[in-house]
Amino acid sequence: MGTDERVCPVCGQPVETVVRRHKTLGAWVPVWTGGPCRNPECEANPDLAAGSGEDHGGASAGKSS
Repeated sequence: MGTDERVCPVCGQPVETVVRRHKTLGAWVPVWTGGPCRNPECEANPDLAAGSGEDHGGASAGKSS
């Protein structure tokens, strides 16, 4: 069997393999999928999306007075 290396669909960089669960016929079975992209220049990077949420946190902090 060959290696099954996962890549980011947006930038093509290799990503880690993660295990998720899927319920079928009443039993949870493992499903191996690609993890999140960690390329800092890729638009699929979840860290970039988390950085845009800073405005929401600042707005609620200003109402505490």
